[in-house]
Formats: sequence, structure tokens, C-alpha cells
Amino acid sequence: MMTKITRDYKQVWANCMDTIKDIVEPQAFETWFVPIVPVALEADALVLQLPSHLYYEFLEEKYVDVLKRVIHRELGPSGKLKYQIVMERKPEPTQSQTITLPSHNRPAVSNPPTQAPIDVFNTANRDIPDPFVLPGIQKKKIPSNLVESLTFENYVEGDCNRLARSAGYAVAKDPGVTAFNPLFIYSEVGLGKTHLVNAIGIQTKINHPDKTVVYVSADMFYQQYMEAVKNNNTNNFLWFYQSVDVLIMDDIQFISGTKGKTQEQFFHIFNWLHQRNKQIIITADKSPVEIAGFEARLLNRFKWGLAADLQIPDLETRIAIITQKLENNGIKFPKEVIDYLALRVTSNTRELEGAMIAILAQASLNHRDITVDLAKEMVDKYVKSNAKEISIEYIQKIICDYFKIPTDTINANTRKREIVQARQLSMYFAKKYTKLPLSLIGAYCGNKDHATVLHACKTVSNLYETDKKMKLYVDDIDKKMKI
Repeated sequence: MMTKITRDYKQVWANCMDTIKDIVEPQAFETWFVPIVPVALEADALVLQLPSHLYYEFLEEKYVDVLKRVIHRELGPSGKLKYQIVMERKPEPTQSQTITLPSHNRPAVSNPPTQAPIDVFNTANRDIPDPFVLPGIQKKKIPSNLVESLTFENYVEGDCNRLARSAGYAVAKDPGVTAFNPLFIYSEVGLGKTHLVNAIGIQTKINHPDKTVVYVSADMFYQQYMEAVKNNNTNNFLWFYQSVDVLIMDDIQFISGTKGKTQEQFFHIFNWLHQRNKQIIITADKSPVEIAGFEARLLNRFKWGLAADLQIPDLETRIAIITQKLENNGIKFPKEVIDYLALRVTSNTRELEGAMIAILAQASLNHRDITVDLAKEMVDKYVKSNAKEISIEYIQKIICDYFKIPTDTINANTRKREIVQARQLSMYFAKKYTKLPLSLIGAYCGNKDHATVLHACKTVSNLYETDKKMKLYVDDIDKKMKI
């Protein structure tokens, strides 16, 4: 008779960490794995404590495969992970009551944390279920694979995404009926494609409970098809996808250039659904005109409906994204920290979320105040590519704060001396710190022409040499630009 061996949960996680350290980058290891605290080992499930829902979401998106690999290595094929979301560490054993973080700048939660976890998550059910075992006539049992938290309510609208969002909402209202079939949404990574198509799918289910909505990544579609070929049941594969009412295919570029019949199968599925007024939604990293590696007949079908792009969000939208993400998770950041992140992290929303999580982890686990200095430290360490970017928006914010004038007045049509001076300094520093042409700098600075920008730069340069006050302004602002 075999004796069941009881394993120490701390040793299990230590072994996992040794493996993870060899897999991920050192900075990523320090940021996302070192703060994790092992809590218990329940049968074949290792319980880990995380500081927030944001932290959990980031781990699941970026490192779920790594975590599954190491936990299966330690606990076997049935090994699982469970997460406890706790906003702060437990008090020291000598303290009898639960304490709160002492500073008002610490992350605040809508429900005060207790010794019990806020929530428990399990990675065991994160895989897309095998579609081939689902009885076709029981359509209501087909899983949608949608992430229920990615709704329209949580999707911040701005100039960068208004067309795609409006089209998506129209599709959710009348799937397969509008002219937006297929709806082809494209952008660079991290700009919200996956969130938007999940929101469309969720809203469709709300509006039409009887319709079958299925979300699948192109990579999973490819794996499913390979498995179907291997098991000689490609007919079931085709039948499954032809039986849905709304098909959402995410990141279709991953089947570009695939050999065999993967694209041919998708071509037949596309035709079947489209001819029956079923809705097709596709995302990609490039527009139908630019995407490569697809058969011409498939590319032609991508252009049948509407192609809408998602652009980099502007400052106002970035602030709204940060604010909503924090509110949804019951967290409060000081306004100056939100402004700093929105100004410094400009490339995509995923980087914004990563910066927020890094700040939250430091504040929660190391009992640090959430300040601009902490935000700067996290941005400099983990968002290096963006930390060195200086945008005109950032320049104007620094200058307006320096002169204590509202940011919306710097580009106003006025001849007030203090406003003109601030605008000239904005042009001067924009020329110095950005690679934008003078005409574009002028467009950002009150719709001025390139000659006005050139004149402003010369004026500031001349005054720097002759006017002590202007020299002080330029030197002080220059130092702030480099903070």
C-alpha cells in the first residue's frame, strides 16, 4: 500500500520559483513573482496570495503558461493553482486586530480587507473547452469562452476607438443584419481589440439570449483543427463552427502563412456563416490591405464589411482608462499619480495597466506610499521604452504646472503675456525633445504655422542668453522634463 506523501507548500513554491527564474526576464521575475506569497497546499492545488485583481489579471494574461508548466512539474498533470486576492499583508502575530494602511495615499479598497481572501481563482478551467465533444443539437450548451468582465461598461470610449466601438455596439444589437459583416478590427498590440470583441459578444448575448456566440483565438482555432485532422474528425470541426450565430476570431494573423488546409477550413466556415447572415468578427494587427500571408480569396472577404482601427489613446482617454480601471477594482491613486502615468506611458493600455499593477504591488506588499516618485520608479524600471518618451502633452502639462495656469488655456486664442510665453516655451521644448516637424508642433500648440514655431524657438533662445528670468524658467522646466 502506497503512503501519500504530504508536501510542504513553501517548498513547492520555492521549487517553482527556481524554474520560473530561469524562464522569465530578471526584471519581470522581481516585479511579478517575488511578491507572490504561498499560502497553502490543498490536495493538488497550490494556493497563492496576490495583492489585487489587477495583479491576477496580468499574471493570467502574460504568464499563465509559465505557471501551468511549473505547477504541473511539481504537482503532476492534475496540479492546479488557486489565488487569494488580499489587498494587504496580514498583521504581525503580536497584533490582535486587522490594521489598515496608515497613509491616505495607500491603495483604498471598497470593502476593507480581512484575513479572508476577497476572491479565489482557479486556473484549471481557463482553457477553451474541446468543441468536438459538444452535442450539436444542444446549442445552448456551447460555451462562449468570453471574459465576462470585458464589457462595454468597462471599455472607455475616445476618439481613438469611437468608430470601432460604435460599429461593435450596432453589431451586438443586430448581429448579421448590419452592413458590418464581417467586422474587422485592427490595431497594434495592447490597444483593446480583445476587450472590444469580448464586449460585443457579451452585449450580443444580452440582446439575443437565444444566439450562440463563440470567441476563439486564431492560435486555438489552428490547434483545434490540427487535433481534428489527427483524430480524423474534421467534419465535426466544421460542423461546430458552422453551428454558431456569432463567430469572434481574435488575432487572425496567427494563421497567416499556415500550411495545409487551416485557411481553407476558415474560408468554408466564413462562407457558410456569411451566406446565412451569421455575424463574423475578426481582429488582427494590420488592416485587410496590409495583412500578409493569406489567400487572395480570403483577403477579399475580409474587406466585405467594415474595417475599423484602434489608435493610441490621447491623454484624456488615458486618464479615463486609468481612473475606470482603478475604480472597478476599488483602488484609489492620487490625481497627480494618475496624471503622471497618463503623461508618461503613451504607447498602449496594456503598458498602463502594467505600470498600475507594479505601483500597487510595491505599495501593498512593501507598505509604501503611492506617490509620483514611486510611479516614476516603476515606470523607469518596467516601462523603459515609454519612460524616455516625452510628448507635447507632457511638455505642456509641465509648463502649465510650473506657471500655475490651466492646461486648456495654453493653446487658447489670446495675447495675454503669460499664455503667449508658456506657449512659446512649449514650442521650444517640443522642438528640443520630440522629432515632430515644426508644422505638427504648431498644430498641437494652438494651430500655429511652422513660421510661428520657428519664431517662438528663436525668441526663447535669444531671451535665454539675455534675460535672467527666462534663463531661470528654461533651466527649471528642463530639469522637470527629465524627472
